[in-house]
Amino acid sequence: MKKVEAPTLEAAYAEASKVLECSISELQCEVVQHPSKGILGFLKRNAIIIVTCKKSMKVSTVTSKVETLPSEEESVASEILATVKEEQTEVKKNVAKVEERKAVPKDAVLDSFFDADTKEEVLKEDESYEEDDVVYDELALLIETQLKELLEKSCFDIDVVEVDVVDNTALIFIDGDDAALLIGKEGYRYNALSYMIFNWLHTKYELFIKLEIAEFLTSQQEMIRNYIKPVIENVEKQGKGKTRFLDGILVQIALEQLREHFPDKYVAVKTGREGKKFVVINDFNTPSKSNT
Repeated sequence: MKKVEAPTLEAAYAEASKVLECSISELQCEVVQHPSKGILGFLKRNAIIIVTCKKSMKVSTVTSKVETLPSEEESVASEILATVKEEQTEVKKNVAKVEERKAVPKDAVLDSFFDADTKEEVLKEDESYEEDDVVYDELALLIETQLKELLEKSCFDIDVVEVDVVDNTALIFIDGDDAALLIGKEGYRYNALSYMIFNWLHTKYELFIKLEIAEFLTSQQEMIRNYIKPVIENVEKQGKGKTRFLDGILVQIALEQLREHFPDKYVAVKTGREGKKFVVINDFNTPSKSNT
């Protein structure tokens, strides 16, 4: 059992993973103190956690059992113990490689960008760090388990919860008999759930999210794609344009699609006098004069 202190919970988890030589998903944590930025730099508090490694506990249990076995069974038990220790060593190496990659200075990569030979070496080096996928998979499984536990405590009948983590984004798919109820009228409940999950995962793991409930997001994307067609035509003719007022997730979808279609233009969300949001499109360095 170890006590770890760091400025953030994420840093505390990473430090605990190094100290105990195991992956984050294998940590058994108890948060003693949540971090706080304080007020104007005063009363700042670090995160403090008490952690143990589940795999280390298993190794200790196996070790104690080996010591109590009769001599004729010691060889078999020793092989089992050696296998467990090898797995622990392999996990340690994977974590070390991932941490080493994160520690590579950005300038070193930029300086070698235009060097063909060095670039090939960097590409080969990247291929050797497939262990990142392992860390993402473990994190996805951890989030999926916690999300299932959360939804099981609700009144909704949800039987499908799948999570995948790609490029610092948690892709979440939820479905079941009560999926429509989870979306709510005009997607208000969907927006609330999406906001809640984002605050949880971004605060704890610094992840963004993409939430799909029974293909609701897909249908909304298709609807916005059809809606912005005349907007795109108007911008192509006049060089600028804007959408109508959009609610919740719709404004974000419209923003993403319009930015994809007009990569060389200024595309941003604006807020009207009544607090309603819309998307404007014009040339760079000439932002709209609408109220922000």
